[in-house]
Amino acid sequence: MLIRRPDNIDPSEITDQSVYRQRRNFITGAAALGAAALLPNNAGAATKLPNLKKSAYKVDEPLTPYNDVTTYNNFYEFSTDKEGPAVLAKNFVTRPWDVMVDGLVHKPTTFGIEDLLKFSLEERVYRLRCVEGWSMVIPWVGFSLNEILKRVEPMGSAKFVEFTTLHDPNRMHGQRYPVLNWPYVEGLRLDEAQHPLTLIGLGLYGEVLPNQNGAPVRLVVPWKYGFKSAKSIVRIRLVEKMPVSSWMRASPSEYGFFSNVNPEVDHPRWSQARERRIGEFLKRKTLPFNGYGDQVASMYAGLDLKKFF
Repeated sequence: MLIRRPDNIDPSEITDQSVYRQRRNFITGAAALGAAALLPNNAGAATKLPNLKKSAYKVDEPLTPYNDVTTYNNFYEFSTDKEGPAVLAKNFVTRPWDVMVDGLVHKPTTFGIEDLLKFSLEERVYRLRCVEGWSMVIPWVGFSLNEILKRVEPMGSAKFVEFTTLHDPNRMHGQRYPVLNWPYVEGLRLDEAQHPLTLIGLGLYGEVLPNQNGAPVRLVVPWKYGFKSAKSIVRIRLVEKMPVSSWMRASPSEYGFFSNVNPEVDHPRWSQARERRIGEFLKRKTLPFNGYGDQVASMYAGLDLKKFF
């Protein structure tokens, strides 16, 4: 069986998205129908999250339709195909679930998913920009990651935060193949992790996070490319040295640690100057920091963002 490595996986945007998705619809639809026949009646049923606050962190742009948000996903733990996770993650069990927060902290703590849902949840409308050139506008539900960091009390020596995804090839089909060095690992500088925009995501569109979108707990960092926002997180570790993320390890010439959305720094295989918003035909200009420059650019003052991409 041929396994495609990260240096030769072609993005769907090589074929125009509308053509690509039409071509995939029949295949994915047939697979979904077959999978649905094996599921219990309540499998995948959406659960509303009560008492959500509307956040001041939002963009005044049309929302990407729910169906697109939940059927067009990058989640290599299940599939390298955009439509695959919505089918292959149907039976993924997300209860019980614990997130260990440890490393250079004074109060290491393990949070169950029920503990996380007790935080003050709010709905934030964020742009999501993926490195392949497509984007969405999504009403995420969650709370600032810093609410967790304050509880565990970082030590003075902590400079970075490392995020690790669940590693379970029996449950995550994509981990059966060496597309990446599993488990999936990502990282942020501590000041980035403490920024109020950095979100612990537990839902979208007012509902519990669907499996294919990173359930039950994921990261959302809106000014960085989507792969920085680790999904199905089981560990958050504060460290002194910069973590080596999964994509940095796989292809360091293509994926840097910061991965801030920057239209002036192209990926070696495609331009980052323009993007296609899902649901739109024409491309639009990519905004520096994905449009969040006023809030985050000061963190990178004096840093060469072409060298440190």
